[in-house]
Amino acid sequence: MQAIRVHEFGGREQLHTETIDRPDPTTEEVLVRVAAAGVNPYDWMTRKGEGADVTLPWIPGWDFSGTVESVGGDVTNVAVGDDVFGMLADKRGAYAEYIAVPATNLISKPQAVSHLTAAAVPMVGLTAWQALFDAAGCKPGQRVLVHAAAGGVGHVAVQLANWLGATTIGTASAANRAYLDELGVDEFVNYREERFEDVVDDCDIVLDLVGGTTFERSVDVLRPGGYLAKLPGPLTDEERALLTDAGIDGSYPIVQWRPEQLRVLATLLETEALNVRIDSVHPLNDVAIAHERSESGHARGNVLLDIDTE
Repeated sequence: MQAIRVHEFGGREQLHTETIDRPDPTTEEVLVRVAAAGVNPYDWMTRKGEGADVTLPWIPGWDFSGTVESVGGDVTNVAVGDDVFGMLADKRGAYAEYIAVPATNLISKPQAVSHLTAAAVPMVGLTAWQALFDAAGCKPGQRVLVHAAAGGVGHVAVQLANWLGATTIGTASAANRAYLDELGVDEFVNYREERFEDVVDDCDIVLDLVGGTTFERSVDVLRPGGYLAKLPGPLTDEERALLTDAGIDGSYPIVQWRPEQLRVLATLLETEALNVRIDSVHPLNDVAIAHERSESGHARGNVLLDIDTE
């Protein structure tokens, strides 16, 4: 089979298309013929040596959607021919024609949802859900500020907050105004023309998907007792001290595999209560271009690899 492997940490030139053996699933695993895989910032951060602790050679990719090719003897939740999607929780990656997946790390794909759309959901959807609901405890009526609201996690977070009944404020460039209006953002801030802290206040929750000075500036728009979730990396000691001094809670929510949450997201997708935006789709051999697009910081939604969606 064809797979993308990284033998040395570094730039996009370290992404190599190689022919390797199909994985041999254990009795508790499922062999999935991959139709599509998501490209997330964690992929290229790890490729650079700044993300997950992986052993080289390494196949990138955590999100996947595909069709069950075979099942281990102890697997009872899916059958050969089923369309499934999910998120890998170990060191094996989804940038490959076939992957062996623990049966607990996938769920059935709704028939009305394409493989490309399904592959775009697990990491960004679970990240947004867990940051908003598990970490920040979002409630109806609260004010939620989402930075980089048109990005992969951001545009899902906006929709989930709206679904719950929160008031949403999104920062983005003017080019994304119409799109965010379609998603139902209650207030829009063009970060290139105005400083969000000058026009936004009394927020209960901020999702910082940008980092840098955005974090400390976000403290100023939160109410005492508010919550600041920083997603571009762990909180520094200085940032923790800043939150403590302001009477604000916060964390770096690390995404966890939660099949029950993905099932809710799947229902929202199926009923069109959740719209996942696809920025671009690339064949497996163009993985370097896909990484370049994701690394640019200008992707509007999710970047995907089309491995076998015919």
